[in-house]
Amino acid sequence: MGIFKRLKTITMAELNGLLDGIEDPIAMLNEYSREMEQEIVKGQNALARQIFVEKKQAALIAETKLVVDKRTRQAKLALEQGEEAIAKLAVQEKMTKENQLQLYVEQLESIKGQTQILVEKLDQLKEKYNQMQQKKILLASRANVAQSLKQIQKVTVSFNTDDIARGVARAEEKILMMEAEVQAGNQFATPLAAFDAAFDHYVSEEELTKELEKLKSEKEKVAAL
Repeated sequence: MGIFKRLKTITMAELNGLLDGIEDPIAMLNEYSREMEQEIVKGQNALARQIFVEKKQAALIAETKLVVDKRTRQAKLALEQGEEAIAKLAVQEKMTKENQLQLYVEQLESIKGQTQILVEKLDQLKEKYNQMQQKKILLASRANVAQSLKQIQKVTVSFNTDDIARGVARAEEKILMMEAEVQAGNQFATPLAAFDAAFDHYVSEEELTKELEKLKSEKEKVAAL
């Protein structure tokens, strides 16, 4: 059971380590920047199409106004010439174009409103992008500092302080033992030296007998004189 638990722990640790390696915060920020840049490009393209529609609508309004003005002039001219039927047709088309013109103007206002919304959203998106770029620089700096501190901590943690403490204690014990041996040697050195000195001055029985015989011989010679 313990083996399976250890295997599970090792497997989970390896997977988490793999995910941590893949989930690089700087790479993630760069990816978010690219995604936002793509959104900005999409927004700009949508705004360009919207502006095109707006200008096309404005051109249609201008063209319709020209037709209204033209039919008004034609109706007036026909009435002046007594051609009421022609004047009636001109007025009818003029009124139709005026109705269209009113619709076109309303549509243009709606298009302009949509354009303004797109502009505001695009501005907001660009502002968020700029803020993210500034934040990315700050976060990149913080990530570099954190990574450096993490490496330092990893190096520091790699040392087993308990083993070091035990090693220092063993070294201290050896030094104390060496000092004790030296001190013990000093204590025994003086008696031994004294014994050696005493031994060096020790007179043997044979030497004593010879010295006595020598003195007796000298005494006998003096007595004989």
